[in-house]
Amino acid sequence: MATLYTQQDKNVRRTWFLMAFFLVIIVALGYFISWYYQSYIILYVAIAFAVIMNFTSYWYSDKISLATAGAKPASREQFPELFRVTENLAITAGLPMPALYVIDDSAPNAFATGRNKQHAAVAVTSGLLGMMNENELSGVVAHELSHIGNRDTLLQTVVVVLVGFIALAANIFTRSLWFGGGNRGRSNNGGGGGQLQLILMIVGIIFVVLSPIIAMLIQLAISRKREFLADADGALLTRYPEGLASALTKIAAYGAPLKHANTATAHLYISNPFGSKGGKGMSKLFMTHPPTEERIAILRGME
Repeated sequence: MATLYTQQDKNVRRTWFLMAFFLVIIVALGYFISWYYQSYIILYVAIAFAVIMNFTSYWYSDKISLATAGAKPASREQFPELFRVTENLAITAGLPMPALYVIDDSAPNAFATGRNKQHAAVAVTSGLLGMMNENELSGVVAHELSHIGNRDTLLQTVVVVLVGFIALAANIFTRSLWFGGGNRGRSNNGGGGGQLQLILMIVGIIFVVLSPIIAMLIQLAISRKREFLADADGALLTRYPEGLASALTKIAAYGAPLKHANTATAHLYISNPFGSKGGKGMSKLFMTHPPTEERIAILRGME
């Protein structure tokens, strides 16, 4: 069975692969758009943005995620139990104490972020703190510490920025099509050259449309897989799987979404912030989290 540190190196490699994949996608998008509009300065701008966004996603994605969630730094005086539980579990896991944040929201939820163990943070909602007993809170915090220990936080927070930018770039181009523009479709219409250009234009537009969908599917697949592993590692850390299982049961029963739920950061949370209770068939493909019922069943099967 996987331990707390088994996946660290894999996640670091996945992060570099994801950043390289993002760079290739943006350069390809930039090349097609610049070809379509016959302005290669667009390609240079796309490359510059790709480099800048890669840098930003690595160094600042945690701050972006916390700000997007409306998380505020937690004080030991106001939240002593949260600090005590987190400190004890961090010592057990051999991790530095993460920064703690609280989101003023009645919906129970939590997430972890940060590029490494030394720059990690755990954010929980006020609703979660008010709803969970000590064992359940320990289960949730252990789950989030497992994300930190496995370096999931680096992978998942980089996804927030990179996937969002791919979607934005594709959206800008597709919207521009409604207002005309581009000279490739109107030039050299005769002969095989014109037909080739038409084919290339169609392929390019399909690529632009599909690239954010592909990026989103990668985001969702990564998120679902990491949740199962963090559940298992969190249960091993507390030695009490029922604590996390009970916490997930309460979270699922609440049902209502977070006030500031955001699609870009949805995959970070321990449970879907939009309050979805799961899906069947093809709907599972677009879920940010595995069905809660499956997670609870697996946890209770560990006892």
